[in-house]
Amino acid sequence: MILAQKSFMGSLQDDILGDNMTIKLSDDLVWRGQIKDRTFDDITLLDDPKTFYLGVDCASSDSMTIGNLALFMLARRLLDYGWKTILLVGGATSLIGDPGGKDEERQLKSREQIQANVNGIKSQVEQLFAGQDFTLVDNYDWLKDVGYIEFLRDVGKHYSMTELMQRDYIASRIGEGGTGISYAEFSYSLLQGYDFWHLYKELGVVLQIGGSDQWGNILSGVPLIRKKENAEVNGLSAPLVIDKTTGRKFGKSEAGAIWLDSSKTSVYSFYQFWLNTDDDGVRDYIKIYTLLPKETIEHILSDFDTNPGARLAQKTLAYEVTKIVHGEERADAAKQATNALFGDGAFLELEQDSLEVLRSELGAYKSGDDLTQTLVDAGLASSKTEAARFIGSGAVSVNGQKIDSDNITCLVNGANLLKRGKNSFVIVEHT
Repeated sequence: MILAQKSFMGSLQDDILGDNMTIKLSDDLVWRGQIKDRTFDDITLLDDPKTFYLGVDCASSDSMTIGNLALFMLARRLLDYGWKTILLVGGATSLIGDPGGKDEERQLKSREQIQANVNGIKSQVEQLFAGQDFTLVDNYDWLKDVGYIEFLRDVGKHYSMTELMQRDYIASRIGEGGTGISYAEFSYSLLQGYDFWHLYKELGVVLQIGGSDQWGNILSGVPLIRKKENAEVNGLSAPLVIDKTTGRKFGKSEAGAIWLDSSKTSVYSFYQFWLNTDDDGVRDYIKIYTLLPKETIEHILSDFDTNPGARLAQKTLAYEVTKIVHGEERADAAKQATNALFGDGAFLELEQDSLEVLRSELGAYKSGDDLTQTLVDAGLASSKTEAARFIGSGAVSVNGQKIDSDNITCLVNGANLLKRGKNSFVIVEHT
């Protein structure tokens, strides 16, 4: 059963779409660094749009991370170039859990837990592709009725154990020092092959895309369809995005993963993550994670090379990705809030949405006329004596204005931005 069918409500803005269409999809994906493995030799096959699918595992959480987002940006590019788009949430396969990239067996979750994860990720997919023409499906709808004997005869019969044992993620688990792998996780790849076969028959899917860590699973469907349907289909993987500073998989911060769910990673923190990307990595991220055309990105990077201190590339990246994930209004609010803290933005002129972003991020404290006591109450000073010393040294500002010992009754009625040093902020409410 198809969960949702989105009607076409327009593609990218005319300027973006127009610029993108001046180059072929295959050339665009190569330029953006979004092609790693493929089952076809001639990359221009991508320039003849047909139907593809991308699946997402829901076993771990009810939210995707920016690692998942990279693949959905790849899917969006195919969609914008005319490919019919099928997006799959793994309500059935998540009950087993993808063993790829895992060193040990997953803990199985209940059907209710998985369904909650599916619902959360489904909502995020709909947000990312709002206004676009796509079909959203859940593989639980067809896999739940497949009998075991039927599966072994229709699917298992067509796989070689020798080939499956050679898959990297299986070999690493059963080799010397490996933690082993259960029959359930060993069979995961066959379930994904079945998905491709089902979607080929029902929706005409001829291409599966995914991350390079999914390559073994992607390959499961190609020979199955060839053997059962005498048809040629293909797979395409994108390289995993690597943080060039740490050498680790991109999307981790000191606090953990960067989530698309604002209750796990706030909109402000999400915006700040992109704003703080390093100068080397931002060149790759702006190509992968935004919908900006090549010409626009090259112009931004040219300006960035001329004046890296202005951080135009990071500012553009932060705004564009936040807009895609959280919407234009929340991206504007995060941008204005950031400008009020670190840029030229005036705090007292903030719109309500931006003020609420800062309240939720920084916290809010009630204040009287005694600013030294307020500094203590807000945790910006350990005592009134220390607070007075901070004020006397010019380390304290209110609403962007430095405060000295002769001018400490400066709070306006309502919300005020109290700052000590370069990076310590709180909101104080004065009446």
